[in-house]
Amino acid sequence: MELAGGGFSEEQFREACAELQQPALAGADWQLLVETLGISIYRLLDQKTGLYEYKVFGVLEECSPALLADVYMDLDYRKRWDEYVEELYEQEYNGQTVIYWEVKYPFPMSNRDYIYIRQLRELDVAGRKIYVVLAESTSVPQLRERRGVVRVKQYKQSLAIESDGKKGSKVFMHYFDNPGGQIPTWIVNLVAQSQSRTKWDAQNQRDLFPFPANPSTLQW
Repeated sequence: MELAGGGFSEEQFREACAELQQPALAGADWQLLVETLGISIYRLLDQKTGLYEYKVFGVLEECSPALLADVYMDLDYRKRWDEYVEELYEQEYNGQTVIYWEVKYPFPMSNRDYIYIRQLRELDVAGRKIYVVLAESTSVPQLRERRGVVRVKQYKQSLAIESDGKKGSKVFMHYFDNPGGQIPTWIVNLVAQSQSRTKWDAQNQRDLFPFPANPSTLQW
């Protein structure tokens, strides 16, 4: 596959756009987990890990696509509202821009950290303007694992956003995260389920968007 800038293929961006138009749920045991506030959350069991991956579809009525994409990409803003961020920054290594993210976990569990690449593209699909963000874990020799922190090595996410034809956004998200360590899978799945619902509910609250119409630049 031809790789687009940032390490992602053109096909990956197009797949996210396609699911925004028509969710790909056939041919696999996707289960509808919850429907709330115009959002539908589906999950699929990963047989290798015993964990679930998630697909989310819906409309955010009070947030434009440009604003949502900008807020999603803004790491500094993430640090302002997310109390679980221990450390979060973007830096270039070996010609590639990566993000380092350490997440606070409650005692007695160890914190988790992520190293991942991320890219935003604006696509024109048959006259429809679609924002697509792809993110996936990677490895960087300079960023060694820290004592007392568990490195998350399986993380991927895709996000596609377009106008709902009014003031809001039609959105698709595909997400999988394996936090590793010794946490029982049922606890991980319960937390992931809760986070998927909470994050989308939170996105609908205006107090998370104190920006002008076009901010200079959220991330789940």
